[in-house]
Amino acid sequence: MSFNDVSTAFVAFEDAPEGSLSDADPADADNVVADDGTLRAPDDGADPTVEPPAADDVATGPTPDILRVEAGDTLMTLLTGAGLDRAEAFDAVETLRPLFNPRDLRVGQEISVLLRPESDSPDGAERPRLAELAFDTDVDRRVRLVRGDDDKLSAQEERTELTLALARVTGSIDDSLFASAARAGLPDSVTTELIRMFSYDVDFQRDIHPGDQFDVLVERHQDPEGRTLKWGDILFARLTIQDGSLPIYRYAPSDDGIPDFFNPKGESVRKALLRTPIDGARISSGFGMRRHPVLGYSKMHKGIDFAAPTGTPILAAGDGTIDKLGRAGSYGNYVRIRHDGKYSTAYAHMSRFARGLKPGSRVRQGQTIGYVGTTGRSTGPHLHYEILTAGAQINPQGVKFQTGRRLTGKELAAFNARKRKIDGELAEAPILSVMVAEQKTEGPKRD
Repeated sequence: MSFNDVSTAFVAFEDAPEGSLSDADPADADNVVADDGTLRAPDDGADPTVEPPAADDVATGPTPDILRVEAGDTLMTLLTGAGLDRAEAFDAVETLRPLFNPRDLRVGQEISVLLRPESDSPDGAERPRLAELAFDTDVDRRVRLVRGDDDKLSAQEERTELTLALARVTGSIDDSLFASAARAGLPDSVTTELIRMFSYDVDFQRDIHPGDQFDVLVERHQDPEGRTLKWGDILFARLTIQDGSLPIYRYAPSDDGIPDFFNPKGESVRKALLRTPIDGARISSGFGMRRHPVLGYSKMHKGIDFAAPTGTPILAAGDGTIDKLGRAGSYGNYVRIRHDGKYSTAYAHMSRFARGLKPGSRVRQGQTIGYVGTTGRSTGPHLHYEILTAGAQINPQGVKFQTGRRLTGKELAAFNARKRKIDGELAEAPILSVMVAEQKTEGPKRD
């Protein structure tokens, strides 16, 4: 096309009548006039019948890999398994160490890892470098490694600010305390602690009946949106059973600062020994004469059997010293603990012992000492539990243990002040079971 031809076309465009090209949408400014005078789009090679990709479909950058921690994994093995060489993996672990001990990795933990290829070898091969690593160490804490412009890794910590709130959880026990508390909104971890505190006075196999009541005041840690990210301490709890009401209060005496639970009189609920040294088990055989399931004849059963799945933790019934740990004939894997000058407890048929224990080891009440199994003369997984005095087995159900510490003087006055404060908080705290029911009735909210 000559210069004159272009000039003529431009003049024609300026003199175009109303409603023609001069009124076109500004978006058509990039269009051109064809030789026949019609408007057409520039030929950019795009197929007009194909829609452009949606904004969400356009790649914005490399996507991190998610590594899931399995049993036996370490941070070092996870990073080398992802493709990093040992030197770089070691650098990452050591840079992270001031904020997080790699030994604290938990099975199931997810780690986000972003790698980038770099050609830094003589042969020009691409070798992955760590660009970023991040994972949660708690519900309100996240640690991150980032490679900066100086090519060095730096560790960062991100925290979500949590606020403390109180919730009251109440309910009726229709089947088990675990199931009923869960329906009321209480998590298993809190219910387990609740059972442990009442297990000094309550036999959860025999003393709990349908219609019994529970009432709990517990702390909740919430994020800025009001969501509960983790649960805190139980401040108050009450079980109402056929034998009466059992209220307990959390209080830390000033002399040792160790929190404990006390009844309204200021008496610790802790006793010398736990009646049930295992959580969530049922009594499968009591103390006394019975037909032995293996030998086939009547024989004195000198303990209580608790049926539970293999691997269920077994707890030390009280503070003491291990005086026997190992294989013991028909008992299988066996532990005996000496608690004081009067009592000892024994635990049999374990699948394995807790790590680090041996004869002479000191143990604390509630400490895991082993795991349920079926070793020795046994027909299935269970714990055989004995209480001994002067070397002879006695019926655990018949032992009356003394109450623990009794607060007096200024300590009792401080406890009473704390109790009054908790009673006030109990009266004002929202009832969580009602909140859960209202949420279910309302259904999900929509914007």
